[in-house]
Amino acid sequence: MDYHGLAEKIMNNINRVLVGKEKVVEDVLVCLLAGGHILLEDVPGVGKTTLALALARSISGSFGRIQFTPDTLPGDVTGVSVYHMKTGEFTYQKGAVMNQVILADEINRTSPKTQASLLEAMAEGQVTVDGCVHRLPSPFFVMATQNPIEFLGTYPLPEAQMDRFMMRLSLGYPDREQEIRMAVQFLEGRTLEQVEGVCRAQDIEAMRREVSRVVVKEAVIGYMEDIVSSTRSEERFVLGASPRAMLALVRACQAKAFLAERDYVKPDDVKSVAMQVLLHRLVLSSEAKIRKEDGDKILKSLIIKAKVPV
Repeated sequence: MDYHGLAEKIMNNINRVLVGKEKVVEDVLVCLLAGGHILLEDVPGVGKTTLALALARSISGSFGRIQFTPDTLPGDVTGVSVYHMKTGEFTYQKGAVMNQVILADEINRTSPKTQASLLEAMAEGQVTVDGCVHRLPSPFFVMATQNPIEFLGTYPLPEAQMDRFMMRLSLGYPDREQEIRMAVQFLEGRTLEQVEGVCRAQDIEAMRREVSRVVVKEAVIGYMEDIVSSTRSEERFVLGASPRAMLALVRACQAKAFLAERDYVKPDDVKSVAMQVLLHRLVLSSEAKIRKEDGDKILKSLIIKAKVPV
C-alpha cells in the first residue's frame, strides 16, 4: 500500500475544512504517526474542535469529547465500576477515554486529580479502574486544548503532565485571504459533515510501524542530544528538556522524514520539529521572567548554536 499517498490524502481531507493551517495539520499528523499526543494552546474559536473532529473522521476512528469543568470527576474520564443488583457483580462502564481520538477540551479548567486521570492513558495506553486494567483502543490519540489568555478559575498543568504531550501547537488567527476563503466555504455549505474517511484506523497502525523503521544515524542522534542537553545547561531555564523529550524528538523526526518520503532523518527534520517538541517542557528562571526573557527566542538560539552534522 502507498502509505505516503495515504498520509497526503489525510492532510488534504482536513485542509478542506480547516483553511490555511497546512503546517499545523502536518505537525498533527507527525505527532499521530509518532505515537504522541498534542496540546493545542490558543484562544477560542480558531478551529481546535474542528481539527480534532476532521482528523477522527479522516482516519475513520471513534471520537470522544471530554468538556472539562471544575466538577468533572476522574470516573467521567476513565469510566467506573457499576454494581448490578440482579447479578451481584460489578461491570465496567466505559468512560469518554475509550475512543481512538480524544478531545480533552479546556483541560486546565478541571482539578489536578481529574487532569491526572489522563496520565496513565497517555503514557501506557490503558486505564486502571478499581484495580482492573482496561486497554484503550488503538491508535489512541489525545488532543487537549487550553486558553492561554484566561486564567480565572483554571488549574495550570504541572510540568509532569506537560511532559506527556509530544507537541504543543497553536493555530492562530487566519490572515485576510484565509478568512475570506473560510467565509466563502461556509456560505457554500462546506462543513465537517462533508468530511469522509480516507483510511482505516488500522492503516495508522501500519504507518506507525513504517515510521519506526526510518533510519536515524548516530551523528543525527548526537545533534538532537546537543540541543536537548543545551536546554539543561542554559542558566535561564530552571527546567530543561527531559529524556522523554529526547525520545519524543527522535520519533517526531522519524515521522517528519516519513511524510517527506524519506527512509532516513536529516538535520532539517530536527530543526522543523524541535520547537514544537521542546518549548513547552522548558521553564524559565525567576530572573529570566523578571527580565521578560522569551523562552521561544532562547530555544531558537540554542538550536542555531548546535553544530549541524555533515
